[in-house]
Amino acid sequence: MGHLDHAAYGWLTPALSYVMASIGAALGLRCTVRALAATGASRRNWLLTAASAIGTGIWTMHFVAMLGFEVSGTEIHYNVPLTILSLLVAVLVVGAGVFAVGYGKDRGRSLVLGGLTTGLGVASMHYLGMAALRLHGEVSYDPLTVGLSVAIAVVAATAALWAALNIKSPVAVAVASLVMGAAVSSMHYTGMMAVAVSVSPSDAALPGATAMQFIFPLAVGLGSYLFITAAFVALSPTADERAASASAAQHLGEHTVPAH
Repeated sequence: MGHLDHAAYGWLTPALSYVMASIGAALGLRCTVRALAATGASRRNWLLTAASAIGTGIWTMHFVAMLGFEVSGTEIHYNVPLTILSLLVAVLVVGAGVFAVGYGKDRGRSLVLGGLTTGLGVASMHYLGMAALRLHGEVSYDPLTVGLSVAIAVVAATAALWAALNIKSPVAVAVASLVMGAAVSSMHYTGMMAVAVSVSPSDAALPGATAMQFIFPLAVGLGSYLFITAAFVALSPTADERAASASAAQHLGEHTVPAH
């Protein structure tokens, strides 16, 4: 059995992965709040942004954490198509959950359906990402710990969607995002605790790309996307701010004396 190190760089990767998960959650929650106050194409666009933010944040959290994952006796490479598929799965299933909440008539049922869909999708993303590992040996999992990680994912996703429906103030959203980040990180490391690797030493070249060749540049790119989108959302006026601005403009127009 190979010795597994989940934090080869100390607290750097766990802390950074938690930050990415929290930023993705905060951005997604803010976009969902904006969506629920909007209609038509505007609602759809906000929900799409929310799905991409949460999905990207969760995926980036997972693979930033994986930068610190090492197994004694073997290198680790990643299958590129399978890794990209895990990103697409993360965004699509989060999108399904967010749209269920954004357009559902029955809030309770939409929340349960959205939380279950999103949670299972997050777990699928995690284990697809693990399936992309290429190393000299065999990876196995403890079924009970896997089941616990899936349960954590479903509960975390449901809590996040509940927060999107019920929490409006920026401070409350920030607190909910920190909790969501902790829940997603807990799901990841619980899932990693289920992993065992039986190493078969070999000099053969591994297929795929190393973490620094592929995962690191992609994580940096997606992290930049989150920060840029966060800045856009922060600068974009809310529905209340637009209404106040329109009201002020109308009030000013009513009291403007026409020039002769």
